[in-house]
Amino acid sequence: MVNILKDSWISRKASGERQGWLTAYDYPSARLLDESGIDLILVGDSLGMVVLGQKDTVDVTLGEMIHHLKAVRRGVSRAPVAVDLPSHTYDTPAQALASARLLVEAGADAVKLEGPLPEIIATLTKESIQVIGHLGMLPQHVREEGGYHRKGKSEEEASRLLQAALDLQAAGCCAIVLELVEATLTETISNKLAIPTIGIGSGTGCDGQILVTTDLLGLQPWFRPSFVTPKADLATPFKTAVKEFIQETKGAEK
Repeated sequence: MVNILKDSWISRKASGERQGWLTAYDYPSARLLDESGIDLILVGDSLGMVVLGQKDTVDVTLGEMIHHLKAVRRGVSRAPVAVDLPSHTYDTPAQALASARLLVEAGADAVKLEGPLPEIIATLTKESIQVIGHLGMLPQHVREEGGYHRKGKSEEEASRLLQAALDLQAAGCCAIVLELVEATLTETISNKLAIPTIGIGSGTGCDGQILVTTDLLGLQPWFRPSFVTPKADLATPFKTAVKEFIQETKGAEK
C-alpha cells in the first residue's frame, strides 16, 4: 500500500500533469477544499502562525498537530491528507518513527519533514510510512537563519540542494516541497527527479504548487508573503458581516 501514492504521482508527473496543494487546519476548510477538487491537503505546522497566532512554526507541538489533523480528516473523503512533523519530533530515526506513527494513526496518508535527512526518511519508508520531503527555506529553522531567505543563489548551494533532492528521492520520498528556491534551480531539480516537486515561492518550474490557504483567500491582510497573489479578499466581507450583525443587534427593538 505504501507505494500507491508515490507510484500515482510519478505516473502523473510523467504524463505532464501538475498538482495543486493547499493547507487546512479544521473540518469546514478541509471539506471545502476536498469538494473543490484539490490534489492534496496539508495540515501544516503553519497553523502555529495562522491559527494559534505564534510568530513562527517552531513551537508547534505534536499534540497540536494531531488535534488539527483529526479535524481535517473528518472533512475529507477524496484527497490525500499529509501532515507536518513539527520541530524536534524527528531529531533521531527512532523519535521520527514514533512521531510519524502517531500521525498515521490519527489519519495522515503521508508525513512531511524538513531538511536533507535521507536516513530518517529511509527509516520511515521502510516501515510503510509515506514521506514528503522539504528543501530550500526551512521554516522550522527560521530563528537560526534570522529570517526567510531564498536558497540556491550560489553554485555551491545549488549543487548541495540538487544532491539533497536526489538523496531524498533515493531514500523513498514520494514528493519534495521546494520553498523559496531559485526558479532556475527548481526547474533543474524537477527535471532530474522522477517524483514530483511542489513549489512555494520557487517559480513555475516545479511539478505543482502549494500555498497556505489563508494567504490564497486574503483572510489575514496583516501578513501577506511577497510571492502570493490572493485570489480573494475574504477578510473584508468577514468584517462587514460582523459589523452588520452588531448594528442589527444593537438597533433591534426589545
